[in-house]
Amino acid sequence: MKLIAKTLFGLEAVLAAELADLGAAGIETMNRAVSFTGSIETMYRVNYCSRTALSVLMPVGEFMISSGEDLYRNALKINWPEFMDSDSAFSVVPVVNSKLFRHSAYPGLLLKDAVADYFRNKSGRRPSVNTADPVVLINLHISNDRVTVSLDSSGYPLYKRGYRSGQGPAPLNEILAAGIILMSGWNGLDPLLDPMCGSGTIPVEAGLIACKIPPGKFRKKFGFTGWKNYDAELFGRIRHEAGAAVRKPDTLIRAEDVSAKAIAICRANIENAGLSGLIQTEVADFRNAKPGFSRGFIFMNPPYGKRLHAQGDDNLYSLIGTTLKHNYSGNKAWVIVPDRESLNSIGLKPGEKHKLFNGAIECILAAYELYEGSGKRRTG
Repeated sequence: MKLIAKTLFGLEAVLAAELADLGAAGIETMNRAVSFTGSIETMYRVNYCSRTALSVLMPVGEFMISSGEDLYRNALKINWPEFMDSDSAFSVVPVVNSKLFRHSAYPGLLLKDAVADYFRNKSGRRPSVNTADPVVLINLHISNDRVTVSLDSSGYPLYKRGYRSGQGPAPLNEILAAGIILMSGWNGLDPLLDPMCGSGTIPVEAGLIACKIPPGKFRKKFGFTGWKNYDAELFGRIRHEAGAAVRKPDTLIRAEDVSAKAIAICRANIENAGLSGLIQTEVADFRNAKPGFSRGFIFMNPPYGKRLHAQGDDNLYSLIGTTLKHNYSGNKAWVIVPDRESLNSIGLKPGEKHKLFNGAIECILAAYELYEGSGKRRTG
């Protein structure tokens, strides 16, 4: 069957590679999404094991419309009893870009009516709508006159891993953190440091990758677990297989931050993720600290004005560049910056640049090879 995995802008290629490793076929990258084909087992596995998918949609109806009546009539033709019944509370999330509708909420109401009327016509009972905690979450996508109705097999977004007990004022999205690490080519064995770790999202996601712990392990439920055709035995086997692949590598992962409060939150999240024996934490000032290793990876998501006040330091990025050059030579650094001006302030020539979004903020992910000495000899 056809499936669609949604992701963040810039992570499409990373997600496509993940899907291939998880047994997907017919993979095609789209804007903020990747389409693929697979079985119910593939869908369960991607939800449980993918690190860069936001959600996995299963289309159940695709058709053309010229009016709201067309939408309602075609939605009545979908075989809803395969996935839900009149006792299944549901919700509809509309994504509408069409001149046929003045308000995007209206098509969502039409689809809600169609689902409810389907069951009322069959059994005399209408399923209830529950936007807070639906058993079945339905995605409605309308582009001009083309409609796709899908079931969201993930339920609440997959970046909500379940290990986070606390966070700072501007936490990095878990999927973005995992995507950056995978994009970097880090192999799970080389030493890794986040010297501005905040609540620890990058070190925790790195620890999960190194230990091959599936990110879905900490979630209590997925969207598909509420479907009428849910195969608990199959999902149990997938969880068992993923659990059997977990390892305890001899990898150095360090999380540092100048804020003792941030480190306390970081340590709690590390413990919740079962990584206390792997990730080292320390209150440390990036300007004065040194990694203590070479040929490793440095990941940084510095505070910046649109998210956090950068502690009154107008030259934050200049300081980052100088410190990386003098204290972190022999390694490769990946730094998230909010704009080109900040990138230029670092004063180092990036080997790679990638456009990403941290929340609604467009950012640049820059990679730096930090040479030793004069830079004539490459060591990172």
